[in-house]
Amino acid sequence: MTPSPDAPAAPAAPLRFGANYTPSNEWMHSWLDLDLDDVRRDFAGLARLGLDHVRIFPLWPILQPNRTLIRAKAVADVRAVVDVAAEFGLDASVDVIQGHLSSFDFIPSWLFTWHDKNMFTHPLALSGQVALVERLGAALRDAPNFLGFTLGNETNQFSAAVHPSPWPVTTDEAATWLTTLLDAAERSAPGLPHVHSEYDAAWYLDGHGFVPTHATRIGAMTTVHSWIFNGTAQRYGGRSAASDRHAEYMIELSRAFATDPRRPIWLQEVGAPSNCLTPEQTPDFLEATVRAAVRTENLWGVTWWCSHDVGRELADYPELEYSLGLIDRSGAAKPIGQRYAEIIPELRARQQTPARPTAIVVEVDEQEIPVSRAAMSPGGAIFQAWVDACAAGIDAAFVTSTVAADPAALAARGITELIRPDLRAGVGVYSSNNTVVDDEPTATEDSA
Repeated sequence: MTPSPDAPAAPAAPLRFGANYTPSNEWMHSWLDLDLDDVRRDFAGLARLGLDHVRIFPLWPILQPNRTLIRAKAVADVRAVVDVAAEFGLDASVDVIQGHLSSFDFIPSWLFTWHDKNMFTHPLALSGQVALVERLGAALRDAPNFLGFTLGNETNQFSAAVHPSPWPVTTDEAATWLTTLLDAAERSAPGLPHVHSEYDAAWYLDGHGFVPTHATRIGAMTTVHSWIFNGTAQRYGGRSAASDRHAEYMIELSRAFATDPRRPIWLQEVGAPSNCLTPEQTPDFLEATVRAAVRTENLWGVTWWCSHDVGRELADYPELEYSLGLIDRSGAAKPIGQRYAEIIPELRARQQTPARPTAIVVEVDEQEIPVSRAAMSPGGAIFQAWVDACAAGIDAAFVTSTVAADPAALAARGITELIRPDLRAGVGVYSSNNTVVDDEPTATEDSA
């Protein structure tokens, strides 16, 4: 990679590499009756891979089964897991409002059916969530390896029209929910990089209440969740450049909406799904994905999904969920885990990122919401412009149409050429469903 003459020096802090922790015994249901020996065994395996952090997911109904009952034992269990991580040299990020994991919703009974309250807008629902954030913050703030909170895993899916029982939000209501909980995190555990995460509907689904400016301007870092079963693999192929570089695409797309040019970006969730890749392909996919991601500016680190396979004794998961782990049920590193371990020592030391003087323009409205998020989704005009640039050997950036109209802003980013996709061309095929794909690239009929 050839740096531009005016490019800033590579940051001194090493890149971080970790895993989203899926317990090997009883998956997240292990929080019901936590066994710290099981946790130690799991974390020892992750430490052997050379990882430096984990992201953990205590379940909301266990922590807060009633709005005014936050269980002391459950809070102590979260602190215990963070402390065990420290025993193995692992930092720990903690999700709070949990929320949604691997197709299952974990919602306390005081929020649905007879007690239905919109978790994003109802004052009592919001006060309960604030109380939980503050209680966990008080319990964790003095843990030296505590990395901070993620508000919850892809909680925006609860607001999506495709959810069976959605709690809809406007863009302003979503921003209020985010800032209210992040303010609570800062009050209770000050000075830590507290963040939030969304699944990619925020980027690809028109009309969705959570928007790119939320992801890139609220919280200490931008978090990116990249999955190629969203139409990318279906249209272009599991080992296509579009799939291998999908995480890089989302990272670069996020930079178009950030107002802070130095804002850190965390590739917080990315995995190798079996409905898009054969087992033999997953190690190469991991390496290609990670190598592409580390070529982006301001990357904080990569957290792979996930640490351990889900056990077959557990029923009703989408098939791909049983095989996403870096480590198998016996505790042995799988080929994908071995590959992760092999590349980390080389990639932890940052390299100069490539210059990106060519930028693809994303048309936005007066609220800086893309006029067509479908155009940014797989097969859409903006996505296709990126794929075409990759094929031509161009490392493209993205800018909004607002920035594109500002010569000083373009100059500050070193952008000298603009590509303006025709939003009437190309049809996005975005779908959050986990659909099986063929070996050859095909367009999917399934869209959301």
